[in-house]
Amino acid sequence: MLADLKRAGLKLTPQRIAIVREIADDLSHPTAQALFERLRVAFPTMSFATVYNTLDALAGCGLTGSLNLGGAVRFDPNTEPHHHAVCDACGMVVDVDVDVAIDAAAPATLSASGFRVLREERIYRGLCDRCTS
Repeated sequence: MLADLKRAGLKLTPQRIAIVREIADDLSHPTAQALFERLRVAFPTMSFATVYNTLDALAGCGLTGSLNLGGAVRFDPNTEPHHHAVCDACGMVVDVDVDVAIDAAAPATLSASGFRVLREERIYRGLCDRCTS
């Protein structure tokens, strides 16, 4: 991720390196605000804009996904095709594997409208185990 971020034209500052390391293995699909709050202990002078702009650049380069589930955008380090399950009570988001992924090199075309499908994303909504107990 760091090399790709540098190729995108962003300097690898200590703050950006920390952001990349924080998001790289975080499967909780954090918001920029959540990452900012975690990182500002180690980087008290870092701005929220630095966190958001870095995450936005990662998403723009295809190094993370971004999810708009209502509210703040959430970021996902898993760039493989997958779906999501969202708990309506606590907001937890988990990845859901797909059986068949759309081939991004040859996207399907919807004949009626000429719309080219580049990817498929499903969002399952319900309650997680913690919230149903």
